[in-house]
Amino acid sequence: MSNAIIKTEDLRFSYAEAEGISPVVLDGVDLAIEEGSFVAVLGHNGSGKSTLAKHLNAILLPSGGKVYVDGMDTVDEDLLLDIRRTVGMVFQNPDNQIVANVVEEDVAFAPENLGVPPEEIRRRVDEALKAVGMYEYREHAPHLLSGGQKQRVAIAGVIAMAPRCIVLDEPTAMLDPNGRDEVMRTIKALNREKGITVVLITHHMDEAAQADRLVVMSRGKVIADGPPREVFQRVEELKAVGLTVPETVELCWTLRQDGLDLPLDALSDEACAQALYHLFC
Repeated sequence: MSNAIIKTEDLRFSYAEAEGISPVVLDGVDLAIEEGSFVAVLGHNGSGKSTLAKHLNAILLPSGGKVYVDGMDTVDEDLLLDIRRTVGMVFQNPDNQIVANVVEEDVAFAPENLGVPPEEIRRRVDEALKAVGMYEYREHAPHLLSGGQKQRVAIAGVIAMAPRCIVLDEPTAMLDPNGRDEVMRTIKALNREKGITVVLITHHMDEAAQADRLVVMSRGKVIADGPPREVFQRVEELKAVGLTVPETVELCWTLRQDGLDLPLDALSDEACAQALYHLFC
């Protein structure tokens, strides 16, 4: 893939343990993330998906194999700043990423540390807050915001660094359904309107279904990779590694077991309802 912004080659990783036993967390992961794409990485706890995320902007370095960010080898310490300017990271808990007492000051924090000129910081902060729908809250105290709003501020703080790619490690894990919807709408808008490459680490089927491409991990390996509507048709394979499928696919799959002719690529409620309508009407 010639325009891959992130590439892993036979990526292996083990956490060192005191007993000298190092369980393998990533076991030969080969991935190429195309610039401008929206990729979801799905897996249950312990699958290696969050460890993979931390390799994509050099928070962790490979035990074996390689990770390249826009052609830069992540083990090259001289390139670390450029790598982290290229790939921004958003974590589960927005409280851990918010450092200031005023929203706009928080969003300005990273560009200030990068030495961006003040006028450019002002422009970036305003643009980033508008991009996540939080501009009207720019003078608010972050701790008074809802979970979804805090996470959008955290995303704005990453956008203000002007990355070409954002990796989000389970950004909705601590949010209620409304907060999850806010963050997912924000992520999709950044990808579609601003062309930012998005890598979303998740264990939510409905979030994974919204991506252009779905990578499924189990025990440190990639076991499926393709458009969500294709990957989610592999119901038995996903169930075998402890994953479910979207409720719409589950319904069609269950009815197929009873001999009904229903498609397994009906991900949305509308597509599922349409399929059922055509079958029974």
